[in-house]
Amino acid sequence: MKLPRRNFLHLAAGAAALPAISRIARAQTYPTRTVNIIVAFPPGGPSEGVVRLLAEKLSLSLGRPVVIENRPGGAGGSVGTRSVVSAAPDGHTLLLSPPGPLVVAPLIYKNIGYDPIKAFTPIAALISIPQMLVVHPAVPAKSVQDLVAYAKANPGKISFPSPGYGTQPHLLGELFKLMAGIDIIHIPYKGPAAAVTDLLAGQVQMYFENIGSLLPHIEAGKLRALAVADEARSLQLPNVPTTVESGFPKLQATYWSGILAPADTPASIVNRLNTEINAIMKTKEMEAILAKLSARPKVGSPEDFSTFIAAETQKWAAVVKDANIKVD
Repeated sequence: MKLPRRNFLHLAAGAAALPAISRIARAQTYPTRTVNIIVAFPPGGPSEGVVRLLAEKLSLSLGRPVVIENRPGGAGGSVGTRSVVSAAPDGHTLLLSPPGPLVVAPLIYKNIGYDPIKAFTPIAALISIPQMLVVHPAVPAKSVQDLVAYAKANPGKISFPSPGYGTQPHLLGELFKLMAGIDIIHIPYKGPAAAVTDLLAGQVQMYFENIGSLLPHIEAGKLRALAVADEARSLQLPNVPTTVESGFPKLQATYWSGILAPADTPASIVNRLNTEINAIMKTKEMEAILAKLSARPKVGSPEDFSTFIAAETQKWAAVVKDANIKVD
């Protein structure tokens, strides 16, 4: 039977609208089951307490369980990150990511299996923790300028650890090396714990790491703080100058983390999660956890987070290129 043209067009338009209607329906009923937040690293990272409280609070506000799943492995955390790329874009599988998988790994590793811009929809940034430069007490430097002078007088004798290639401590060390024109040696470790252990033992001499991780050792006199790699001084260490005050205004970095979803996740789901997460980050319970980490909440829109990731990528891409950082 041949349909009149008007009826045919109505049917065609209705068929074309089905995918959109389906997305809207999914968004209105979200979530329908457990929400998994994938962490591409082992338990115990700087965001551990934050993401645990976030999952607990999200479970209450969403009305469904929110579960943290650690999936470490691969270059720069690429194993867990790839698992989110291949997940359904329905808001039930999310990614908690620090800078590495989104910004640095794609710059220094070949074939990580995803394009960080095309593969994800940013939802919300969570935290920002300034990095700090410390030295072992045996190093005769009480300021950044002292350290530069000492390094120039002793080329190749200062080494700095990192939790691995492409981590922020690695990139900050390379940036410092370029800016100061000094010959210092990078030694990669498998995680921050081993790096700090050798630093405390004097096996390596200087280190960039987030303030929360270093603060107990600084307060115990086991490490000497030279500068906060930020524009503002730390409330916990008000007498320690910033890198800006120390003559290196571009030597800045913060450890940050945020929540993302697979690309094409409906905007209504993204916006709901953004609203819920921002509210949680402003609670008194979260404020107490952040204070222990010397961290600040990064409350903003999905667009704010996307813009921030793009700026971070541009900044560190220049450092990777200038320092010739690559992993074959």
